[in-house]
Amino acid sequence: MGHIICITSQKGGVGKTTTAINLSAALALAEKKSLLVDCDPQGNATSSMGIDKSKLRVTLYDAMIGNEMLSNVIIDSKISFLKMLPARIDLARTEAELFSKPGKEKILRNLLHDFKDVYDYIIIDSPPSLSILTVNAIIAADSLLIPLQCEFYALESMRQLLKTIRILKKKFNPDLRINGILLTMFKKNEEISSQIAEEVRNHFKYMVFKTVVPRNVQLRESAVHGKPLLLQDILSQGARSYMELASEIMAMRAEAEY
Repeated sequence: MGHIICITSQKGGVGKTTTAINLSAALALAEKKSLLVDCDPQGNATSSMGIDKSKLRVTLYDAMIGNEMLSNVIIDSKISFLKMLPARIDLARTEAELFSKPGKEKILRNLLHDFKDVYDYIIIDSPPSLSILTVNAIIAADSLLIPLQCEFYALESMRQLLKTIRILKKKFNPDLRINGILLTMFKKNEEISSQIAEEVRNHFKYMVFKTVVPRNVQLRESAVHGKPLLLQDILSQGARSYMELASEIMAMRAEAEY
């Protein structure tokens, strides 16, 4: 049975999409059958995988409103073990179109349920705002991965997100758990980065991944080139960090199943 991980943060610019595409790529390179779900109307994960959104016949939007079977929306990526559920701006219309639909919070969960037998990992990139799409992404997940930027006010945004998660867990998905908090944009020689990292580890302890993602120009630039950094420069510090994260996640999963 596959495992669904939602990468979520109510704060933009924390490395959420970067984490989604590079973690998916790392898991696929480890020969784990993976599906990357772009649940953000901005479609940044789709673009970052080198997909021309204008040429797509159908997207996640069509599946969520019931116009297309999900299997017809899934497309190939440049990595053999990685498939993609693409999105573009029309996904924003789901907010209005699903407004009065019963069970609207569980649409994505229901769509992905049968695919847990097909994929080892399903990674969802969610929007940075709390919308019906974000709620769908969180409720669809078995676990959450929360990127946390090493900067001032990081803990405050984390506390707000944890309140939201507690409410959604209680109401819709009691088995939901937090896979871990991922420290991102870490500057090794910057005092504030070290202070924030230490504070987060002291506060959340075992919930924080050992892996730390550095502030890395190559990670940002890889999105422009339309492919994960792991396909561009697998030996770079940023790429290595996501390989380490994938190893951590696979080890946690193996331990849980054991």
